[in-house]
Amino acid sequence: MAASPVKPPGPARPRSPAQRQGAWAEQRVLRLLRLRGWELLERNWRCRWGELDLIVQKPGRLLLVEVKGRRRDGMDGGGTAALRRRKRQRLARAWDCWLAAHPRWERTPVEQVAALVPLPPSRAPVRWIRLGD
Repeated sequence: MAASPVKPPGPARPRSPAQRQGAWAEQRVLRLLRLRGWELLERNWRCRWGELDLIVQKPGRLLLVEVKGRRRDGMDGGGTAALRRRKRQRLARAWDCWLAAHPRWERTPVEQVAALVPLPPSRAPVRWIRLGD
């Protein structure tokens, strides 16, 4: 009897409405980045320190993108409140973890940005915020 082939796990399907909205926001950002010539390296990469939403590359450059989907520009500034010091520290630790797992990229310049994505029915543009050190 032939062994059945092992099927590699595909992307996890979002279950909750919030997860579906987050996946939609990430897909919107990824489409925009691809139109600008970026190539996807990782999506939703996880380690013990957290998750990296999107890691994209162009020759000689990396871009780490934290995606925040929001219904409206409310009390959290359309997602900016979710980018406070603690979140940035978690991103930095997760980034260090990713680099340890992918040493070929350790000398490549990286820029970290947040993409604040208005969710439907809004047609507002994505807001980009550079996450400085």
